[in-house]
Amino acid sequence: MRVPLSWLREYVDLPAGETGRDVAAKLVDAGLEVETVEQLGGGLKGPLVVGRVLTIEELEGFRKPIRFCTVDVGTANGTGEPQEIVCGARNFAVGDKVVVVLPGAVLPGDFAIAARKTYGRTSHGMICSGDELGMGDDGTHGIIVLPPEHEVGTDAIELLQLVDEVLDIDITPDRGYCMSMRGVAREAATAYGLPLRDPALLDVPAPNSYGYPVKIDDPAGCDRFTARTVTGLDPDARSPIWLTRRLQKAGMRPISLAVDITNYVMLELGQPLHAYDRSSIDGTIGVRRAEQGEKFTTLDGVKRTLDAEDLVITDNSGPIGLAGVMGGANTEIADSVTDPGTGQVTGTTDVVIEAAHFDSVSISRTARRLKLSSEASKRFERGVDPQAAAAAAQRTVDLLVLLAGGTAEAGVTQVIAPGAPRTIAMSADHPDRVAGMEYGRETVVRRLQEIGCDVYGQDELVVTVPSWRPDLAEPNDLAEEVIRLEGYGNLPSTLPQVPSGRGLTARQQLHRRVGRALAGSGYVEALSYPFIGEGVFDQLQLPAHDVARQVVKLVNPISDEEPALRTTLLPGLLGALRRNDSRGSHDLALFETGSVFRAADRPGVAVRLPVDRRPTDEEIATLNAALPAQPRYAAVVLAGAREQAGWWGKGRPADWADAVQAARALAVEAGAELVVRQGQYGPWHPGRCAELVVTVDGVEQVIGHAGELHPRVVKAMGLPARTSAMELDLDRLAAAGGEALQAPRISSFPVATQDVALIVDASVPASAVEAALRKGAGELLESLRLFDVFTGEQVGEGKKSLAYALRFRAADRTLTAEESTAARDAAVALAGERTGAVLRGA
Repeated sequence: MRVPLSWLREYVDLPAGETGRDVAAKLVDAGLEVETVEQLGGGLKGPLVVGRVLTIEELEGFRKPIRFCTVDVGTANGTGEPQEIVCGARNFAVGDKVVVVLPGAVLPGDFAIAARKTYGRTSHGMICSGDELGMGDDGTHGIIVLPPEHEVGTDAIELLQLVDEVLDIDITPDRGYCMSMRGVAREAATAYGLPLRDPALLDVPAPNSYGYPVKIDDPAGCDRFTARTVTGLDPDARSPIWLTRRLQKAGMRPISLAVDITNYVMLELGQPLHAYDRSSIDGTIGVRRAEQGEKFTTLDGVKRTLDAEDLVITDNSGPIGLAGVMGGANTEIADSVTDPGTGQVTGTTDVVIEAAHFDSVSISRTARRLKLSSEASKRFERGVDPQAAAAAAQRTVDLLVLLAGGTAEAGVTQVIAPGAPRTIAMSADHPDRVAGMEYGRETVVRRLQEIGCDVYGQDELVVTVPSWRPDLAEPNDLAEEVIRLEGYGNLPSTLPQVPSGRGLTARQQLHRRVGRALAGSGYVEALSYPFIGEGVFDQLQLPAHDVARQVVKLVNPISDEEPALRTTLLPGLLGALRRNDSRGSHDLALFETGSVFRAADRPGVAVRLPVDRRPTDEEIATLNAALPAQPRYAAVVLAGAREQAGWWGKGRPADWADAVQAARALAVEAGAELVVRQGQYGPWHPGRCAELVVTVDGVEQVIGHAGELHPRVVKAMGLPARTSAMELDLDRLAAAGGEALQAPRISSFPVATQDVALIVDASVPASAVEAALRKGAGELLESLRLFDVFTGEQVGEGKKSLAYALRFRAADRTLTAEESTAARDAAVALAGERTGAVLRGA
């Protein structure tokens, strides 16, 4: 809602020195969202005056039509002589009154005006269009042609109201009454503590039996309908400048006098109206539901197919309007047409004014289904004051009589469905309990009365809600009104008391540690949507029976291409890697932690929980039982360089070992012992895939995989060559660890290092040899590291040499050479027993 400050002052006597920003601050404090304050006419400097075109000379020999004009500007140019101006517009003639900007003036955009030679003539100024003055669209896209009554030399800045401030307010759905000057003025009056001149307080004649006939077939959809008739309109009458300027400042385009008046009253009072050409209406006006599939052509010329839920305005010929949304083309106000022979002007002379109140839900559904949002539908969707209909109709009649020379017929039609004012019972101290501070009954009553409520009672209040506030439905709504008017900034800031013994759960702590560990290793977190399409499983080469293909599908997915909840983090991460690589970032290391969703063997049926009370524990348990399992996973993807080349060295590319190392880092954070051994699964390269294994309750469990992706997967998903990835189940990794991380025991005694090189069959995994060495070395072994793998003639065909560094240390003494050697020999012996390993060179 665009609110010109000059128009707002008509209803509230704001302090003279208040700027638009001052008013905006007050309205923001009152709970309105003022997005911007636009300065109209900023930088505008005169002279800018009314001129009369004396002569027009058509200049020949140019690509476009050019006219050399002389314009009478009175004494505004200091000489009284006609002003010579070159202009390319064609929508004015000799004798027309126009807006002239003279040399020395500055137009919006810091456009200085000076005499200049153009098209072989010297132009001393400009004849202005609305766009050049920042006035907005007037429908002509040409020169401003003023009514003939304005005197030559009149200051056009004041005449056209070019200097103003406009508040652009974002009206939330619960504040529909503020989609009008009346509503915003009410808020401003309350914020400043000033009286409101309510534009809806008009003398409205009582309904009678000789108004235009109206029949309501659906009182639930239309509970109030007012019809008034005005005859004898001058079809040549034009909207006055003050009216068109207010419409333009409010963001609407002037069209014709009758339409402009209905739009103006809608902006003023918030009540949408419609004017029908009376000569086009056939019989009684009715309101009913449309017939399924009924056709109707709206004012925009589009033929629409209606639904049985749509409300329509009808006459004997059928629909003539889409209730609360848009009128029909068959009863449109006719544009004035001048007969070139006689000069007689013809057009609409008699109109029927409709001011009705429609059901907000019905209007909202119609507008959305037809994708036809209008200024009227926006207001009806948010709630319109039903009692403003009669006043809006009267205001429209008054303006048509005043500006178009019409005559108001005595007939007044009002069809009103029976209804009673809404009342709410509330304790006088309810706002105090909601806000956590004491307002007192007097303040509560005063604030509720300021918004238009009638309040009765002492400790228990009975509040009658004003007709323009359909959003007030319960005590909490009234409490909110009191709190916002007293000022949210006045609420005390109180830090909540944290109960002792509470904080992050062990699962949450692990989640944070994992994120910090991966970020510290150079990975960047990438968050992706938890939705996937089932086609991605084919790209990942998952077998048909794989559990990851058992997805949970959404009833209302955001995208039809991704209708299921993810069962793996890899598609989202690989998609992020692909997008970044395509945009020039080739060295990538990304990670994500989040939930995946596992479908149950038998899908449960979720119960609908109540909203009027806390659900019972049984209801919550039933709901939880219907949800899919949601284990938390962690995944990383890598491509490009892992270490950049520079003066420090050649750098190196990311490979499968980096993905495996990421898994080891997570195991350290979880305090779990992770076994890495050769594996084969889905998207990973068969020869470069590690299986990640932990032991939970004495049972080995595969919790994930790491390594280089299969070339076919890389090609199918458009990934960089040699892309690597790791994914594991964080919850099962945590189950394999202890409840609390154990700090490492640091010994002050020296370490004893022993290296061994073992020859084993090429088919023996290094992890099996490592496990045997670790078991055989016993408690003195501090760490074990594979530092070399060798194959060749020296070790024999079908063999490989694995070199390990073993570090031994005791917590209470310095180890002797005999002790460390004995531990090493025990480790080698067990490795030989379990894997057939033989010391190299033995």
